[in-house]
Amino acid sequence: MHHIYKNGYINDNQYGFTPQKSTTDAAMAVKEFSEPELVKGKVAIMVSLDVQRAFNAAWWPAILKGLRDAECPRDLYQLTQDYFRERRETLSFNGSTLEKTITKGCPQGSCCGPRLWNIQYNSLLTLRYTKHIKVIVFADDMVIMTKADSIREAENITNVELSKISKWAVNNKIRFNEHKSKVMLLTRRNRKERQEIDIYLNNKTLTQLQCMKYLGIIFDYKLTFKEHINYMAEKCTKLIFTLSKSAKLYWGLGHTALKTIYTGGILPLLLYGAPVWENAIYKASHKAKLTRVQRLINIKVAKAYRTVSRTDPYSHKNSETSQLYHLTKSNRGDEVLFDQTIGVKDWQHPAETITILMDSNESTSSTQIFIDGSKSDQGVGAGIAIFRLGKHFKNIQYRLNK
Repeated sequence: MHHIYKNGYINDNQYGFTPQKSTTDAAMAVKEFSEPELVKGKVAIMVSLDVQRAFNAAWWPAILKGLRDAECPRDLYQLTQDYFRERRETLSFNGSTLEKTITKGCPQGSCCGPRLWNIQYNSLLTLRYTKHIKVIVFADDMVIMTKADSIREAENITNVELSKISKWAVNNKIRFNEHKSKVMLLTRRNRKERQEIDIYLNNKTLTQLQCMKYLGIIFDYKLTFKEHINYMAEKCTKLIFTLSKSAKLYWGLGHTALKTIYTGGILPLLLYGAPVWENAIYKASHKAKLTRVQRLINIKVAKAYRTVSRTDPYSHKNSETSQLYHLTKSNRGDEVLFDQTIGVKDWQHPAETITILMDSNESTSSTQIFIDGSKSDQGVGAGIAIFRLGKHFKNIQYRLNK
């Protein structure tokens, strides 16, 4: 994986099992591709494809071809090749044992399985698509986004590009399930026009929806995220009412336990994917629903009566989460607001990892390094003193970013 990331082989639209990427990033990519088109009065189509048997369908020759395309070093290629050789499945039942040689599938629960899947799927992401198309993948969860000026144009482009994907699936021994795959038309136009679209997969028409759940976030056809907020509010409210059975005013769970449940269980549910639907929180009706959920749990935490006045608005926490996401993901050129995470391409090779000695009495190392930090009105500083063979060698001082 170090070789693959170092050389930028994995496509940027693969978000699953990839360092420094998350489900929120994939959902943001869907939103950023389609929302500007809706604002301009154009349309978009979102197709969600379901892979039949998913990781069990990974075809080994396709994975090995991906490694060759990535110019994988010979020793690592042969190691992977040997890893696949002579693998067998065993089924024991009612005193009988059945064995079968297998030729596909990534071992479940293995460290390399998901990465090997990414290598095979990478060839799908690098197909020659039209500029109107964007394929976004998180592991095996894939959506095809199409933008166009009209519904019929978007429909035609989507069908043409899906034929390419179907051909790729045949060549790589993978099958997309047309019964579980769905399609949704995204539009904010009020004009009278036919909004039923015919999108085909395996020569069958896909079911068209008004709302589609992708990576835990519900996208509606206008990208208002109303259904997602309703779903979250209802789910958390049921959880709070279930919790209230053991959190009465004078007995049951105490303040600390309830606060832990709130911060560790309910708040993450409310804030999941917040950067994707952050603008929806400013609508009064949506804001009121989420604030009500927060008030319900805070009353339980405070052991207060239900008539107590409201607490700090939930929207503050939502805004904080969204702003932090945008700050850490934004690229501001030479302007660095805080320490940035090292890019995957610049990661150190695993064999060159420096061993850090934590024991102050360690005598086997010829080099000792001592560090300290200080904070003043001018900023935060770090000092380093290096000793080699017991003699003072060098001092280093850094001034850290604010």
